[in-house]
Amino acid sequence: MFVEQIKCQHHPVTVAGGNGQGEQLNQLYRPCGISIDDDKTIYIADFDNHRILQWKSGENEGKIIAGGNGRGNRIDQLTFPTDVIVDKQNNSLIIADGGNRRVIRCSIQNPRNQQILISNIDCFGPMIDKKGD
Repeated sequence: MFVEQIKCQHHPVTVAGGNGQGEQLNQLYRPCGISIDDDKTIYIADFDNHRILQWKSGENEGKIIAGGNGRGNRIDQLTFPTDVIVDKQNNSLIIADGGNRRVIRCSIQNPRNQQILISNIDCFGPMIDKKGD
């Protein structure tokens, strides 16, 4: 599933992207996964830009919260991220880093605080159960 615009049923409103394909902070390039937290902040796995964008409600551009340092396998790089989910219990994001065959945890408050949870795995659509597993 590739999402460029998120629309409401009765009054369509673009809440992320919508400025053509590209790498600027108000653009997306083949976004794959999306997750929304309790305060309506949207997190987008921006597949071909190798980054996770945080898009707060009402803002005109996103903020890079993971990746964004070019394609690669360093801890501060992603390669074709396929999905992102919010881990409320740990105030972090769980990222399926498809091209690097790993799953990463990234702190929302301190994005530089990242750790590899699982390596050498094909992962699409990670999930968290009620216990946080």
